[in-house]
Amino acid sequence: MARQHTTPETRSVRLLKVGEQVRHVISELLTRQHVHDEVLSAHSVSVTEVRMSPDLRQANVFVKPLLGVDEDMVLKALRTHTAYFQREVAQRLKLKYAAKVQFVADESFDVADRIDRLLADPRVARDLGADEA
Repeated sequence: MARQHTTPETRSVRLLKVGEQVRHVISELLTRQHVHDEVLSAHSVSVTEVRMSPDLRQANVFVKPLLGVDEDMVLKALRTHTAYFQREVAQRLKLKYAAKVQFVADESFDVADRIDRLLADPRVARDLGADEA
């Protein structure tokens, strides 16, 4: 049987709800500085999205430090405390299985910035202006 590709449109509402709940739990832990780590205490980290696997056993957590500063250090610190985050998510959400948390750098802001720079290019602006006339 062929494996189906998952797109945001085909993901179930349950996956989206659980992902959002996991995002809230991890965001709260980081905001209230429940994780005792110098790197995490010194940086403001945004949890932009959580994508759950269809069986709810894995959670890809997309994070971005404020202004993208020291992203590698922040990811390393988050990955060091993965067990703590997994335990807290499991306790607070009371799911059948504890989701395995994996922290990933969120590249969507970089892609959006690149698109903005491309659109601001005078050659692109000239071409866009010709269509409007």
